[in-house]
Amino acid sequence: MSREILTVVETVSNEKGVSREAIFQALEQALVAATKKKFYENTTASEARLRVEIDRKTGDYRTFRQWEVVADEDHEMPACQDAISDVDPSEWSIGDIRELEVESIEFGRIAAQIAKQVIVQKIREAERALVADAYESKVGELIYGEVKKQTKEGFIIDLGDGAEAYLAKDETIPKEMLRPKQRISAILYNVNREGRGAQLLLSRAKPEMLIALMKKEVPEIAEEIIEIRAAARQPGVRAKISVKTNDHRIDPVGACIGMRGTRIQAVQQELNGERIDVVVWSDDPAQYIASALEPADVSGIVIDEDAHSADIIFATNEQLARAIGSQGQNVRLASELTGYKLDMMLEDEYRSRQESEAQQYVDMFVQRLDIDQELAAALVEMGFTSLEEVAYVPAETFDEIGLDEETVVALQERAKEAALTDVLRQQESIKQATEELLGMEGMTPEIAQALAQRGIATLDDLADQAIDDIVDIDGLNEAKAGQLIMKARESWFN
Repeated sequence: MSREILTVVETVSNEKGVSREAIFQALEQALVAATKKKFYENTTASEARLRVEIDRKTGDYRTFRQWEVVADEDHEMPACQDAISDVDPSEWSIGDIRELEVESIEFGRIAAQIAKQVIVQKIREAERALVADAYESKVGELIYGEVKKQTKEGFIIDLGDGAEAYLAKDETIPKEMLRPKQRISAILYNVNREGRGAQLLLSRAKPEMLIALMKKEVPEIAEEIIEIRAAARQPGVRAKISVKTNDHRIDPVGACIGMRGTRIQAVQQELNGERIDVVVWSDDPAQYIASALEPADVSGIVIDEDAHSADIIFATNEQLARAIGSQGQNVRLASELTGYKLDMMLEDEYRSRQESEAQQYVDMFVQRLDIDQELAAALVEMGFTSLEEVAYVPAETFDEIGLDEETVVALQERAKEAALTDVLRQQESIKQATEELLGMEGMTPEIAQALAQRGIATLDDLADQAIDDIVDIDGLNEAKAGQLIMKARESWFN
């Protein structure tokens, strides 16, 4: 039998290209499974822990049964555990593994059959590992293959040399028809090393596909003279890609389009006629957004860096319609490309909104500082929007509206008192809210305080939230946020 084991190891290793050690390990697992099936399957020792050791030179093997030494209170599985009180404490400690050699099963028909199953599985794992190793470094690159067959959810792509990839239908370009034997290109976006599901995952719909094709068609990009900064796509319809030149003598847009549009047309043809806008990247957000919204002419842009949003102002309805584009394509892609939330409006609408916001600040100053409308309007016109700003700016700041020193001192004292009152009120609210929220299972003081600072002061407030509303709080992830929200909602059902 020992010679038979060595023969199996040698044969499988040579035929399948799997290491001898991997085959030995698979045989050891198979012998463990066969031993348990014969000796322990229908006994109270079905949970027995076994180990088989094969001599790599002779093929002889021995079988050992194992027991883990555990504390008395943890002794729940006598088949594979020893209580510390049942063994010699001078010889054994908690966590040790006690072994006893037991009868070995013959390497007969049952053991050989189980061994075959285990070896086949090991071979599959080894083959997947080889494919993963070969393609891991190619993630993000353009891959070429032939459509092998169509499944219900996608396509199997033959890459050659025994490697296959999977292209899901929702990763194809809408309305394109792929047929068996057809040669295609796609981006490799993931290598799945787990034993389930497709291993090499392709896409023709992701922005990375556009980037890879541009690198292929534009030598200046491959040579890093021109740099791609971002890309956004509505697959098969329209796309935007932003580029930056590292050589001021080269026009990045002209280089990407090519003589008479030959370069960009080659990319469009590969993407089923997708229209591609090449945008010049700029480190000035306003300039970058204006370029991304072309062919529309922008009258003005107001950037909010903190919120990563921008108000885009247009002089006419025609320009506004151009900026929005058919079914909102242009503004949606511009937003994805720049990373800014874009709010589009006409000049009249913007002025009206500005006046409304300014009036809110005027009313707040009139009420909280006990001043007249004229002075409040002057403060807003100077750019003041909060009590803290009025309270702590240098006194000479107010010279331009002609306030005397005494009035400035009085004004800033009022502003400090009002701001302090707001802080104390907020702290009290946070304290009260924290006490209620802290009673929840799974809540921490830090999370409760962060919720309270956002105005989530009661269990009902928390129950009204969506996961996305609070998941950015330190200490929370999607699962934890969901658990807290559902816990808060229990009162509704009770």
